[in-house]
Amino acid sequence: MTDFPTAISTTCAYCGVGCGVIMQPQADGFTASGEVTHPANLGRLCVKGSALGETLSLQGRLLQPEINRQPVSWSQALDAVARGIQDIIHEHGPESVAFYGSGQLLTEDYYVANKLMKGFIGSGNMDTNSRLCMASAVVGYKRAFGADAVPCSYADLDKADCVILTGSNTAWAHPVVYQRIAQAKKERPDMCIIVIDPRQTATCDIADLHLPLRPGSDAALFCGLLNAMAENDCLDIDFLQTHTQGAEETLRTAQAWTLANTADFCGLSEEQLLTFYQMISHSDRLITLYSMGINQSSSGVDKCNAIINLHLATGKIGREGCGPFSITGQPNAMGGREVGGLANQLAAHMGFCPEDIDRLSRFWESNNIATAPGLNAVDMFRAIEEGRIKAVWIMGTNPVVSLPDADRVRAGLARCSLVIVSDIMRDTDTTQVAHICLPALGWGEKNGTVTNSERCISRQRAFLPIPGEARPDWWIISRVAQRLGFSDAFSYQHPAEIFREHARLSGFENEGTRAFDISGLASVSNEQWDQMRPIQWPVNTHAPQGTPRLFTDKKFYHLDGKARLVPITPRMPVNMPTASYPLVMNTGRVRDQWHTMTRTGKSARLMQHISEPFCQFHPDDCPSAEAGDLLRVSSSHGWLLLRAQPDRLQPRGHVFIPMHWNHQFSQQARVDALIEAHNDPLSGQPESKHMPVRIQHWNAAWQAEVFMRGLQAVPPLTAYWSKITQPGITHFTLADSAKPADWIDWLNVQFGIGKWQCQTAHLGDEGFNLLAWSNGELQLAFYAHRRHPSPDRQAIVTAFSQPYASSQERLALLGGRPGSGKGATGAMICSCFAIGEIAINDAVRKGCHNVQQLGVKLKCGTNCGSCIPELKKLIARKLETMTVGDDQ
Repeated sequence: MTDFPTAISTTCAYCGVGCGVIMQPQADGFTASGEVTHPANLGRLCVKGSALGETLSLQGRLLQPEINRQPVSWSQALDAVARGIQDIIHEHGPESVAFYGSGQLLTEDYYVANKLMKGFIGSGNMDTNSRLCMASAVVGYKRAFGADAVPCSYADLDKADCVILTGSNTAWAHPVVYQRIAQAKKERPDMCIIVIDPRQTATCDIADLHLPLRPGSDAALFCGLLNAMAENDCLDIDFLQTHTQGAEETLRTAQAWTLANTADFCGLSEEQLLTFYQMISHSDRLITLYSMGINQSSSGVDKCNAIINLHLATGKIGREGCGPFSITGQPNAMGGREVGGLANQLAAHMGFCPEDIDRLSRFWESNNIATAPGLNAVDMFRAIEEGRIKAVWIMGTNPVVSLPDADRVRAGLARCSLVIVSDIMRDTDTTQVAHICLPALGWGEKNGTVTNSERCISRQRAFLPIPGEARPDWWIISRVAQRLGFSDAFSYQHPAEIFREHARLSGFENEGTRAFDISGLASVSNEQWDQMRPIQWPVNTHAPQGTPRLFTDKKFYHLDGKARLVPITPRMPVNMPTASYPLVMNTGRVRDQWHTMTRTGKSARLMQHISEPFCQFHPDDCPSAEAGDLLRVSSSHGWLLLRAQPDRLQPRGHVFIPMHWNHQFSQQARVDALIEAHNDPLSGQPESKHMPVRIQHWNAAWQAEVFMRGLQAVPPLTAYWSKITQPGITHFTLADSAKPADWIDWLNVQFGIGKWQCQTAHLGDEGFNLLAWSNGELQLAFYAHRRHPSPDRQAIVTAFSQPYASSQERLALLGGRPGSGKGATGAMICSCFAIGEIAINDAVRKGCHNVQQLGVKLKCGTNCGSCIPELKKLIARKLETMTVGDDQ
């Protein structure tokens, strides 16, 4: 750390908001704070960003190249990769090879990977996990505008009269954007917030209107809205006639969506729709924020264009506070699209027309440019399963967890001739089926650029030394390219060289025909690149300081300069409920986790809010299951075992399951193993939000929690286990359908307790507790019960670092309670300041009757604000019990 003695300005590693982060070195590591001058966040950070310093340990890192799980030198590994790819191409052709990238790659890494595959190997088979989140938005923008170009800036949120949030629990998935909207609402109370979501989520906390529409019916809702705007003379006729095409047919098609038809299709009342229509008609400046709930659909592109049609028809685009705004889930999803990371793109927003192929061939000086789109993500892994693709290089992503039909993906990779994985972690669900593992640099170690949801290019800067033998992705790819015979084209020595080439290509023979143009940055020096401040593209001679808002001149990127309205015929999801699978499963994010947990899972703080994978359902859909029980959730493709979370706010007939948990953290919780791979025919994006399932109460003979000193413990052989990160401790929750004949024998077999001094507590037929000590230090704590036990986790974790001197304290710990003077915390509510439910209830009882008062007393809700909706619910619940005398 002495190499980086001062604070470093960088960009967050998580979602596409692209927050600026200041990493400040401390004696024991780094702390993260928001960068006040960064336009994406203006100093705000969510709890995940605030906890970045807690995710930097080398625990579990891949620090040396491996072949078949055995360490080798870089020379051996690179030779094996190049030889394997070369041999397969020689025998089966370039289409037998595929690259699968990630929004975690920096733009420079992405550029080199795409250049190698599409420019020199000559295959279009490079796709990315952005296919799973952004592909439908890309096609929607291209159909409407002629380019993949998000027209808005976050600053527009401050000026909008109305913000529609659809297909996104923004409060949890993009907390900094949500807090910006909440602040704007606070400053301008007349601003309207509309949330469109089948679930009543935390985002509804600031909503003036929540529309709990039928899942999958979003396109019909926006077609109905468009028709209502036409009927009420709310269209911008001059804009439509002068600057668009397709309006007449689009409006005629929308006429079918009368108030009654729309209400029936969407499962809403006519009164709700009329309120919605009136709010929009009275709003001069409108932004629609949309995300995975729109994109992850078999008709996701049509849903996107239904949204864009509304903005074009009403002229609410290219103006301050207006626009259709797709917000992304990864830090560099847009940067990957800039360099051609999707299989249907070439670099710099070029396609596969002869002119673009020729242009790229001349620029890269290669006669082997791919001439046709490759396979998208889902089709790519099907081709791997079928043996048509013989070699795949997976970079910075975990498809065995994140792709639909995930068990089939894993089986296909297990049969593939050559699986290469570049990653920072040694043990992921995907590295376990790899032949060659290459240690990449992680966030904080690598150096490059990323582009966020508002087209803002920011620097990710290194502030950590390179660990072990890890190397930058661009370096790894370049060294393989050199071994394949392409040395001159891949002789990079510094990532700034790659950025300059990328910028030059963006302006090469462009002349305003392609939206993406950063040619104004093509001559930056290494020092200027290193000091580069956030800037929104296009950046060129016409806009040397960047472009905050697109289409202000009402010119678009179709050849005639006009935008396109697209007639939409809404359709429901492919898979509908059946007698065997009567419920609809929705998947998504939780507040404190991200993607497949390879980073957030390292932080004990981030595991406290929601510690286990769960299934949220309406109690009437499974009356036999109570909170804390376990549920078996099944689809036609697989099954999961999850913690039951009954909730009367969850709509009947629908369940929600988080997407994050994997086999490194839970026995049977990979949600994408349940999902059938139905794709949008235009974008190739899978339908991950609508899978028929059934849920059944799973009868556990016992449930337990076990805490062990150290971080290397192997999960026990039980039907259910889930791992919860704790500092210096391995913590599992367990359950099984058969009770051991003897708890001591079972614990000795599973954890080797025979070598320690033990204290036990037999609770009859209900349960069994045990503490194991060695040399005055707690080694293991075990709590089993017929139902889900509830020991005070914080007290137990603390006991591992503080020897218990008195027998009274040991007895309290054996009962799962804190010792004298140590208060229980209860469920964690505010992760930023580690404030639990017990302290909050106590503060409410003593007079803190609103969020602001709680913030003054406990600080909860004063950092990222993500916990504010939960704080409000706790306050209301506690005040209600106080009213009836519970605490009086």
